[in-house]
Parts: sequence; structure tokens; C-alpha cells
Amino acid sequence: MNSMFESIKQGLHEAIEYERGNLSGVNVDKVTIAPLHSYTADEVKAIRKQHSMTQRIFAEVLGVSVKTVEAWESGTNRPSGIARRMLEFLAHDDGLLEKYSVVARS
Repeated sequence: MNSMFESIKQGLHEAIEYERGNLSGVNVDKVTIAPLHSYTADEVKAIRKQHSMTQRIFAEVLGVSVKTVEAWESGTNRPSGIARRMLEFLAHDDGLLEKYSVVARS
């Protein structure tokens, strides 16, 4: 337990020194994350139809209830968090669900 504490303490010390400009030769990866899109009812419905799914199948794929999909598509509620990111993936990649064996079409 003590070595874990020392490791964390050392890492924090190095981070502080790096921010102060006192530590050079450190590999730093800068990550930019795209903001989440706020989907309208029509956009959610369009994505579902793009994938030729019923509300029931779409709900199963996303791991939400049919009532949730109905609420999104009626504008009563809006998708949040991970659902918004998943909708973004689905909007941009027609083969995503098949590629990862989430859906098998016959």
C-alpha cells in the first residue's frame, strides 16, 4: 500500500513540476474530445430509419426502453450522455452495428 501511495505522490509531483515548466523531455498527448450533439426528435427518428429499425429494435440496440425511444422521437425527452455519443456513431457509420456483431441481418 505504501508503494502505491509513493507512486501516486511521485506522479502528482511530476505533474506539478511539468505544469510549472520545471520538467522537460516528457511525452504529452493532448486529447480533444468533440462536444456531444444535442439530437432533435427528427434527428433521432432519421438515425433509426437510416438503420431500417423499428422503435423496439432500436431500443434494444441502444439498451433503452421503447418508451424512451418514443419520448425521444416525440420530443418529450432528449437523449443524454452515452446515448448521444452512440447516436453520433450510428449517424456516421451505417455498418457499425454489423461490424461489431450487435446486429446480424439475414
